[in-house]
Amino acid sequence: MQKFDAIIIGSGQGGTPLAGKLAAKGWKTAIIEQRYVGGTCINDGCTPTKAMIACAEVANTVLHSNRWGVHCVGFNVDMPFVVGRKNNIVEEFRNGINTRLDETPNLTLFMGTAVFTGPKSIKVMGEELGEEHKLAAEYIFINTGTTPYIPPIKGIDKVPYLTSTTILDQVVVPKELIILGGSYVALELGQLYLRLGSSVIILEAASQLLSKEDPDVSVVIRNMLEQEGMQIHTNASATEVSKTDNSIAVTATIEGKPQTLQGTHLLVATGRKPQTAALELHKTNVLTNDKGFIQVNEKLETSAPGIYALGDVNGGPAFTHISYNDHLLVYKNLFESANLSTKDRQLPYCMFTDPQLGRIGLSEQAALKKGLPFKVAKLPMNKVARAVETGHITGFIKALVHEYDNTILGAAIIGKEGGELVSVLQMAMLGGITATQVRDMIFAHPLYAESLNNLFMSLDQ
Repeated sequence: MQKFDAIIIGSGQGGTPLAGKLAAKGWKTAIIEQRYVGGTCINDGCTPTKAMIACAEVANTVLHSNRWGVHCVGFNVDMPFVVGRKNNIVEEFRNGINTRLDETPNLTLFMGTAVFTGPKSIKVMGEELGEEHKLAAEYIFINTGTTPYIPPIKGIDKVPYLTSTTILDQVVVPKELIILGGSYVALELGQLYLRLGSSVIILEAASQLLSKEDPDVSVVIRNMLEQEGMQIHTNASATEVSKTDNSIAVTATIEGKPQTLQGTHLLVATGRKPQTAALELHKTNVLTNDKGFIQVNEKLETSAPGIYALGDVNGGPAFTHISYNDHLLVYKNLFESANLSTKDRQLPYCMFTDPQLGRIGLSEQAALKKGLPFKVAKLPMNKVARAVETGHITGFIKALVHEYDNTILGAAIIGKEGGELVSVLQMAMLGGITATQVRDMIFAHPLYAESLNNLFMSLDQ
């Protein structure tokens, strides 16, 4: 049995930086990774998808270059190059993490599957047949993340469906892509492959795309994707899938009526499930909910003393930056007596469609539920000088402002670099800067940020 001060299971965006910080404090630290270091973000999520989205954006610009007076005669998508470029970027990032882990004193990386054998003991079944390591520590941090959830649709186990992981390695553009799901992953990947040449159909069970967003946000996103040629069905539930010689048939109830759709490829993007089953948590007294997510308190502590859960596996917001913030919260509470909690922390996020959806704080629906008095400032992108000049006028900027003290409660921005622009409002919210102050602030001309003057000026009209 090898004794450590801390064991971290999973090398994602919470586990890896925490391991480095604990080791730097002199803690003898073990980090266990089953597959690749870097977690979902580096290997299957943020890094590879955004690398490929960049290629698709270039394709779209070339396709519509006449809008800017540049005339091109056709183009071809070199899909093996697109996938190879993505793989090179992923490998570069992954190798960088491997190097940092290897060079960090007091830190040992174990490659293999972690299984609890007791409240504070773990068995690592290594990559080599019969390889096994037995570890123990007083502090254990679980950062195992999630994996694509496959719903129990009739026939799903008999068709060669794709997931958000496996589709990224397709070196041929799918001719006809049917996507189950209508949230961030589905829409990002749908637009990506649409722009690379696929015919794309979206089937979303809810009454609108992006079911957690305000209706005006959903409507604009839907319209922009449909204008690009995407077919979108809401109130659409797949009931059966089957394989024919050259296609996959999806039977669905759409707006109450049964329909059968045909496609060459099927992408299942209906959410994710926690990677907790293999851990054998029943040997630790760590509780999970009915979906398998580890239950934690506001300090990310599980029901077992000394065991924490960071990132997607704890059922919190499934974003890389939240996982990273989780490690800061745990570290500062352990070593700086910071008494931080997840309650009321900021939750920015961005959907990387083109244009992007940047979000921070409350939506209108959430503010109404809270009974807050608020007013809405809204500015269409076709009234933003920078957007008009660059030819990117789809979308709007919307902010919720407290009726009485003019503090900014939340924002949604659909527009070119919407994620970057919403970050300006995020910092204003953190610093207590009011809408009135932003209205009168000096921004360099003609940035997108300058539009925030006009946004909040609209409240005076």
